[in-house]
Amino acid sequence: MKKVKLFLLVIIASLYLQTNSISQNSPGSFADLAQKLMPSVVNISTTTVVTTQSNPFPFQFPPGSPFEDMFKEFGAPQERKSAALGSGFIIDEKGLVVTNNHVISDAEDIIVRVNGDKEFKANVIGADPLSDIAVLQLETTEKFIPIEFGDSDKARIGDWVIAIGNPFGLGGTVTSGIISARNRSIGLSRYEDYIQTDASINSGNSGGPLFDMNGDVIGINTAILGRNGSIGIGFSIPSNSAKIVIDQLIKFGETKRGWLGVRIQEVTKEIAEVEKLDEPRGALVASVAQNSPSEKAGVRAGDIILEFNGERIQQMKELPIIVARTEVGKKVKVKIWRNKKEISKTITLGRLETSEDFKIAEKIKPEKEIRIENLKISVKKITDEDIKNRNLPNQTSGLVITKIDNDSPLINSIEINSIILEAQKKKIRLPNDLNKIVKEVIDSNQKTILLVIYNTQNQRRYIGVKLD
Repeated sequence: MKKVKLFLLVIIASLYLQTNSISQNSPGSFADLAQKLMPSVVNISTTTVVTTQSNPFPFQFPPGSPFEDMFKEFGAPQERKSAALGSGFIIDEKGLVVTNNHVISDAEDIIVRVNGDKEFKANVIGADPLSDIAVLQLETTEKFIPIEFGDSDKARIGDWVIAIGNPFGLGGTVTSGIISARNRSIGLSRYEDYIQTDASINSGNSGGPLFDMNGDVIGINTAILGRNGSIGIGFSIPSNSAKIVIDQLIKFGETKRGWLGVRIQEVTKEIAEVEKLDEPRGALVASVAQNSPSEKAGVRAGDIILEFNGERIQQMKELPIIVARTEVGKKVKVKIWRNKKEISKTITLGRLETSEDFKIAEKIKPEKEIRIENLKISVKKITDEDIKNRNLPNQTSGLVITKIDNDSPLINSIEINSIILEAQKKKIRLPNDLNKIVKEVIDSNQKTILLVIYNTQNQRRYIGVKLD
C-alpha cells in the first residue's frame, strides 16, 4: 500500500512540475513589453488625389452606344482626396520608418504620428512593390527610440508574438497570439515566405511590427485572410528577408536582387520518376533567357536545380527567394540534376531589375499627374522611359510639366514637357517636394522662386519666376 501511495505521489509531483513549467513559459502579462515598444510604433495616414469623370446627364448610355463617345466630352474630370491608414515602426533614432509599400503607394502626403500625439511629414526614401516594403524619413531633427530586428529564422511554430499597430485608426493597439505556420505563400507578391500568426491583425495594421518576446521585430504585418476583419489568420514578412530589402532601399533608394535568368516549374512525382531523382525536389528549368547568367554558365532547359550557393532546394518556390537575396555579381555554385546524374555549375549572378526579362514582365504604370496649384501647372514624376526617350543622364530625377494654365506665372518662361530639376537650389524628386518649396517662397517676403529645368531641347536652364 505504501508503494502505491509513493507511486501516486511521484506521478502527482511530476504532473505538477510539468504544469508549472508550461505556465512559466506562458507570459503572465505583455504590459511591460508593450509599454517599452509602443513609442517606436507609428501610425501612418496618407492622402491620394483620385480623378473621376463626372456624368452631367441624369442617365447612362449603354456600353457601345454611338452617343457614349458623342457626349463623353461634356463630363468634367473631378478630383477628390482619398485617405488611407497604416502602421510602421522606427528603426533609426533620426526618424527612419519601415512600413508596407501598399500603405504609401501613390500618396501625395504622408503624415506619421509618433507616440500618439506628435505628427510629422514623411518622405519616401525607397519603396519596393515586389516585397511590399517601403522606408520613410520623417521631416524633423528630433531623436526617436528605434527598435531592433530579431532573427526570424529562429522563430518557431507555437512561439508567442505580439502585434502593435493602427487598426481602423485606433492607434497604439496591442494584440497577442502565436506563430501558427511558417513559409506561407498566398499569391500576393513575387517573393512570399510569410509567417502566419493568429495575433489579431486588421485593416490599418499593415506595415506594423510583429514582435517576439525579446521585443525584437521578427515580421512586418502585411495581409489578413478574410474581408471583414481578423479571423485569426494574418501574415507577416519575415524580418530576415525584409532587412535585406530595407538595407538596400536605405543605401541605394532601390533594390538590387540577384538574377539567374531561368523560368522554373515544380518537379512533380512523375518528373522525378522519369529523371530517376530520389524524390520530387528542386526546381525544373523550363527555359533559359538569352545572354543570361545561366546561359553563360551552361545551364539548359530540362535541368533540375537541386542546390544553390550551398542551400538545398526542396520546393521550386524556394529558389527565387534565395537567388533574390544573394549579392549581385557573386559567383555561386549550383548543383544540377542532368541526364540522371548530378553536376555542378558556377554562375555569376546578374541583377534582376536591369534584366530584359524583368523589364518585359514588369507592368508599366503611367505616372499620375499632380496639380501644383500655386504655380497653376500639372506635373508627373519623370520615368525611366522618359529618360531613355530623351537621352537624358541615367540618374536624372525631377518632374515633367504636362499642363500650364494661361494665367500661370510660368506661362512665358517654360514649355510643356520641360523638366523641373531643382527649386531654390534643392533637388526635386516628388511633386510634394515642389509644393513644399513653392509654399515656403509664397510665405516669405522674397516671392521669387529659382527653378532649374531641362527645356524641350534638353538644355539645362535657370529660370527666375515671380510669384503672387
